Amino acid sequence: MEPRSDTVQEDFNYDPDRNYDEVIMAQQRIIEKEIAESQPLISNLLTFDEIVEEYSDEDSVYRHKIEDLKGRYKNMRKTRGDGNCFFRAFGFSFLEKLLQDADGYKSFVDVVHKSKDMLISLGFPQFTLEDFYDTFVDIVKQVECPGTVEKLLETFNDQGLSDYFVVYLRLLVSGHLQANEESYIHFIDGERTVRQFCSQEVEPMGRESDHIHIVALTKALQVPICVEYMDREGLACNAFNFNPSDATDEADPKPTVTLLYRPGHYDILYPL
Repeated sequence: MEPRSDTVQEDFNYDPDRNYDEVIMAQQRIIEKEIAESQPLISNLLTFDEIVEEYSDEDSVYRHKIEDLKGRYKNMRKTRGDGNCFFRAFGFSFLEKLLQDADGYKSFVDVVHKSKDMLISLGFPQFTLEDFYDTFVDIVKQVECPGTVEKLLETFNDQGLSDYFVVYLRLLVSGHLQANEESYIHFIDGERTVRQFCSQEVEPMGRESDHIHIVALTKALQVPICVEYMDREGLACNAFNFNPSDATDEADPKPTVTLLYRPGHYDILYPL
C-alpha cells in the first residue's frame, strides 16, 4: 500500500523517540487545569435547585439525596476542586460564622496568636512560617467589625491570599498530629511515622483531606464540624459530627461549620 500524501506527513512528523502517551496526558492535565481555574475558589450562595441540574436524570441516587438535603439546609457554596477544598471550605465558612460571634472571634484570635510558637517548638522553621502566619492573621482580622461576607469572599477568591490561608491551616493540622503522635499513629497506613504522613499527605498543597485531617483540625482549633456524606449508598446523606472533646458522656455540640462531602470533594452547607 502506498503511503499517504506528503501533505499529511508534513502535518504530522512521527518521532519514534517521543512518548506520545505522556504528551496526551500532559494536554489533558492542561485542559483539566483550565476548566478548574474557570471556577471560583468559593462560589456565591447557591440553591439546591441550581445544583441538581449537575446530575443527569439517570443519576437518581444523588438526586434523591439532594432532596434530602433540601429538608435540612437552605443554601450551599461550591468550592474549586483543587485538592484544597476541605481547608478552603472550612476556612471561609468558619470566618463567615465568626462575623456574627464576637466572643468566638476573640477566642479564635487567642488560639491563632499561640499557634506560631507552638509550631516553632515542634521544629517548623520560623523563617518559613512568618509569611504564612502574617497573611493568616491579616485575613482573620477581616472578621473584625465592620467585617463583611463580601470582603471575605473577595479575599478567599484571591488565589495568593487564599492559598496562604490554606497552607497555614495545613500546618496547624500537621502540628496537632505531631504533638499528639500516640493518638494518631495507629490510624496511619503504610508503616509511616506521623511526621512522614504529615510531610506527604498534610502539608503539601493539593493533597486531598480525609477523616484524620478533619479530626485533627477540629481538635486543634476546638471547632465542631459536621460533614454530610453523599455517596451512592441509600437515599439519604449520612451526617457525621466531629467533636473537639474526647469525652464520651457529652452530647455533640452544635456544629460551627457544616460541609458536604462528595467523593473527593467538599462544599459548604447552610442549615435551615
